[in-house]
Amino acid sequence: MNRPQAKLTTGIDWPIFGMYLALVVIGIMAIFAAEYRDGDNIVQNILHQNKNWARQVLWLSICAILALGIWLTDSKFFTATANLLYAFGILLLLLVLAMGTDVKGSSSWLAVGGFRFQPAELTKLCTNLALAKYLSSVETDFSKLRSRLIAAAMVLLPCAIIILQNETGLALVYFSFFLVMYREGLPGILLVIAFSGIVLLLSALLVDKYILLYIFTGLAALVIYFSRREIRRKRSRLALIITIWAFCSAFVIFIVPFAFTKVLKEYQVRRIEVMLGKENDPKATYNTRQSMIAIGSGGFWGKGYLKGTQTRFDFVPEQSTDFIFCTIGEDFGFVGSMLFIGLYVALMFRIIYVAERQRSTFSRVYAYGVASIIFFHLAINVSMTIGLAPVIGIPLPLVSYGGSSLMTFTMLIFVMLRLDADRQMVLR
Repeated sequence: MNRPQAKLTTGIDWPIFGMYLALVVIGIMAIFAAEYRDGDNIVQNILHQNKNWARQVLWLSICAILALGIWLTDSKFFTATANLLYAFGILLLLLVLAMGTDVKGSSSWLAVGGFRFQPAELTKLCTNLALAKYLSSVETDFSKLRSRLIAAAMVLLPCAIIILQNETGLALVYFSFFLVMYREGLPGILLVIAFSGIVLLLSALLVDKYILLYIFTGLAALVIYFSRREIRRKRSRLALIITIWAFCSAFVIFIVPFAFTKVLKEYQVRRIEVMLGKENDPKATYNTRQSMIAIGSGGFWGKGYLKGTQTRFDFVPEQSTDFIFCTIGEDFGFVGSMLFIGLYVALMFRIIYVAERQRSTFSRVYAYGVASIIFFHLAINVSMTIGLAPVIGIPLPLVSYGGSSLMTFTMLIFVMLRLDADRQMVLR
């Protein structure tokens, strides 16, 4: 009688499973705290099916069925269907463009009967599988430019479609896959270039574009002057300097203004300008200010569970979703917040440990993808709540309210657990 049960659980990584379950439970408790008000009957509140926390419990039940189905699936299924699932994900994203439902300014939702979900969340799983499939292929030589461009295109295609759905926040998460590519051999100089691009973007937002143009021209002239001997020996150096100068100039004069007028929404531009100190708009910073007040009011030890005043008086909007972290900060204080973030850090390090013990490239790449996605979500969401990043609507993994997000992270983690359990098999 015990053999089937033992066989069912053989190979599961219990630390990851335990941390997954702990985060989900913490999430449900935090959502309950965000909705609880003075005078509520806790027993009646628990039985109230119209509450977000009750819906989250229902989503967890669905996730349990999904997790069991994934656990009972042969690992080879994920390698065999990776490209097909990627194509299906892209098809869903295109379908959203044609018949998507608008929710709070984002047209990234599909509605089927009374059921509504975000394909942009699911496509993270599909992209992770497809990237792992491509990088593990015997025909892929990732040291060559062609292979790197193909991998980048696989990531940027869904990212571009999601941006067209006015869901810039989720689109940014897809850049987490470049960390995976770095682990698989992407040159470190490209990360330096990416960091330089961020500095260039901030410069374009903070400094007048024509002043920057004069600075770029002066720097290019100085580099040409001090490199004149090398340029005489190798004319390609001059072409490289002029190309970099032309790109930087075009970036600040054309690309950034185009993005701010055609790609980003007006409220997103306003939030960025407020964050950079270029504009003082109380409406644009209301959510962040209230979130920071809530977290700060928690002090060192917190006010105690269900005792957060900022929460009970509805000062923080979207407190069950994007700003769920401020509920934890107010109720449990600095100590509780650090322990909470530490749980995420422990989960990510455990996933990296699991990734490095894989025998197949497919499983290793996939596991690194899971860790990278969780890292991006955690870093951006927490930064939003404490005012270090503009509010772009990225949920906290496994904790924020939302069925699409919870299902996606559940599938991401349990596919990885299934691959790890079968790590003795050689998967391409």
